[in-house]
Amino acid sequence: MSSFVLKIIAIITMFIDHIGYAIFGKFSLFNYIGRIAFPIFAFQLSEGYIHTKNLKKYFLRLFIFALISQIPFMLFYKLVSNSFELNIFFTLLLGLACIYIYDKFKYKFIAIILSVAIGLIAEFSHCDYGFYGVAIILLFYIFKSNISLASISFILATAIKYIISIFKYGLYDVYLYLFICTIIPIIFITLYNGKKGKDTKYLLYLFYPIHLLLIYGISLII
Repeated sequence: MSSFVLKIIAIITMFIDHIGYAIFGKFSLFNYIGRIAFPIFAFQLSEGYIHTKNLKKYFLRLFIFALISQIPFMLFYKLVSNSFELNIFFTLLLGLACIYIYDKFKYKFIAIILSVAIGLIAEFSHCDYGFYGVAIILLFYIFKSNISLASISFILATAIKYIISIFKYGLYDVYLYLFICTIIPIIFITLYNGKKGKDTKYLLYLFYPIHLLLIYGISLII
């Protein structure tokens, strides 16, 4: 699979997820399918760091679209929750910062400590996917040359995420379903052929805020 194919899978499953939230709330079949999206975005970000020609522009692009997407995200999120969260671009931005730190620091244990701190910032500032989101972005980069280790570390991180949820909220079947669906995208990631495919640099950037506004607008009409 090319990068283009992976992005299309992620975008479609994200759209299904958000439709599910708007119509059924949490924990519908739509939401299970939607768990496929973010791990692909996390993997694609690590690939983006490797292949980008201008890292400053990459950071700036994520930051600008994080700001642009926040109001559409808040309007959409109001359909399912009264709490405040930051949209996925903020998570990706912090994840990219962790990759940069890990790449540039000679002493990796210091880079890991700093990355944990950034992950905690993501968690306590209520970024979408929080600490987990930042963690798997970095893990995909650390093990970029070994897909087996990347897969194992991703699955372990995902297992920890849902074990924590079980301790917080109780032992429910839903967490098993969420875990299974969240690790499914590793199948697609292992099929990645390293090729770019069609040029879709701004596809996700534009689709994300537009589809959130579209879903919110439809909810008002309905």
